[in-house]
Amino acid sequence: MARFYTDENFPFPIVEFLRTFGHDVLTARDAGNANLKIPDETVLAFATTAERTVLTRNRRDFIKLHRSQPGHAGIIVCTSGSDFESQAIRIHEAVSAVEDLKGKLIRVNRPSI
Repeated sequence: MARFYTDENFPFPIVEFLRTFGHDVLTARDAGNANLKIPDETVLAFATTAERTVLTRNRRDFIKLHRSQPGHAGIIVCTSGSDFESQAIRIHEAVSAVEDLKGKLIRVNRPSI
């Protein structure tokens, strides 16, 4: 199972579902980093040092970081949506299909209607 680090704006219900799937999810709050307005570069550095894949909805900034800092432990960018369980399932399926997340950018989008 994957080791994730969520930025401070990532929905906690998704975290709970991912934990039930067996993933190790450390939230910004768990790490004492909530409500501190930590720069994205620092979020990525923290996750990389902890060997955790970043989970975020901040797609634009983290896609740029992926391009400029390819040595990270993985980045998963997600679209917003209110169906947290479905989003957690899509994240779980996406990471289950990849052997190693190091240096990878994975996009998890809402399904088309």
